[in-house]
Amino acid sequence: MDSTVRGTVEMTAAMVILGTIGWFVVMSGEPIMDVVFWRCAFGAITLLIICAALGLLRGRLSLRIVAISALGGAAIVVNWLLLFSSFSRASISIATAVYNTQPFMLVGFGALFFSERLTLTKAAWLGIAFAGMLLIVQGSPDAGSDVGTDYFIGIAMALGAAFFWAVAAIVTKKLKGTPPHLIALIQVCVGVVILAPFANLSHLPADVWSWSMLATLGVVHTGLMYILMYGAIQKLPTYLQGSLSFIYPVVAILVDVVAFGHRLHPAQMVGGAAILVAAAGMNLGWTLWQSKTPAESTQAIK
Repeated sequence: MDSTVRGTVEMTAAMVILGTIGWFVVMSGEPIMDVVFWRCAFGAITLLIICAALGLLRGRLSLRIVAISALGGAAIVVNWLLLFSSFSRASISIATAVYNTQPFMLVGFGALFFSERLTLTKAAWLGIAFAGMLLIVQGSPDAGSDVGTDYFIGIAMALGAAFFWAVAAIVTKKLKGTPPHLIALIQVCVGVVILAPFANLSHLPADVWSWSMLATLGVVHTGLMYILMYGAIQKLPTYLQGSLSFIYPVVAILVDVVAFGHRLHPAQMVGGAAILVAAAGMNLGWTLWQSKTPAESTQAIK
């Protein structure tokens, strides 16, 4: 099989798996703190086996790698806590759409901390995403669903999750050359340590269903998903990675509609679409206008 085709299959599978995560979180029936703890615990066991099989534990760890990975792991844990908590408040569809403002968080960090230029095109995509956000916020939850009364808190949590994902991404950039599976292993181990004091370990899930949901989140949505995604990243050009990553929100929205019957209002549909299109434009380098000269196309906001 051609490497590009194989990478496409792997990335598609990874994004489909990621798109179903909300269903497993909700159906586990467990408190979010416990869900994230067990995801980290089962994920750590899975990734430890994978890293050992790949020979990644031999002489690769240093204090610097552990420290930076741990910092990113703390951000990832907060990211999961906020995102999973937002599902029951703003619905999986809305939370996922808002969560896909991640690229704009990265652009903001780049401009603030790394002196990266904010071009007019990027600013335009940011404006479109912000307009989409306003449409989502102004649209009230469907009264016929169990979205919850704290809709705006859910949106804020999804935004916070995107922020901490961007923090983790920035931190992980410092570990260029370190095997991503090893980084992921350290991150979930950090999650276990951080959450152990807060998880309700004295009252463990009593039924097989809950345990199967939690184990799936760790083994499939963490271990297997990381293997597929990182394997695909090694095989695919950046533009194709960016394109396939939008399978995730589409699957998440479909799962929300089919499994839970949540329906978006027209304004929310337009807002969610605006955010996803703007994120795609940012990731894939789309332009909104034709510049007369190359210099104009890279004009930056001072």
